[in-house]
Amino acid sequence: MIDINNNFNEEVLNNKGLTIVDFWAPWCGPCKIFGPIFEEASEDLKSVKFCKLNVDLNHDIAKENGVMSIPTIILFKDGKELKRHIGLLDYEELKKFITELNPKSWTVYK
Repeated sequence: MIDINNNFNEEVLNNKGLTIVDFWAPWCGPCKIFGPIFEEASEDLKSVKFCKLNVDLNHDIAKENGVMSIPTIILFKDGKELKRHIGLLDYEELKKFITELNPKSWTVYK
């Protein structure tokens, strides 16, 4: 998992393939709950690039991406938004969020 506080364009917009970004803040209760779930998924799913962006440090990027509530996750493919979810997800819901587009992309190593 990559913290993308200074390189959103490089890590997300210029990336080829799937990238999922967690827009979060350290003071956000649901973000604190979602953090370990997002981390676990990043370890299990190697075909997707997982990134976190602290909205407190990156107001402009959050605004450019229309993020008004957190946590918000956005799934990008080749730098273009495919879909987003606002609010907390559990592990299975996150898995479904990603695999609805490509069920074969999810490989769990447990």
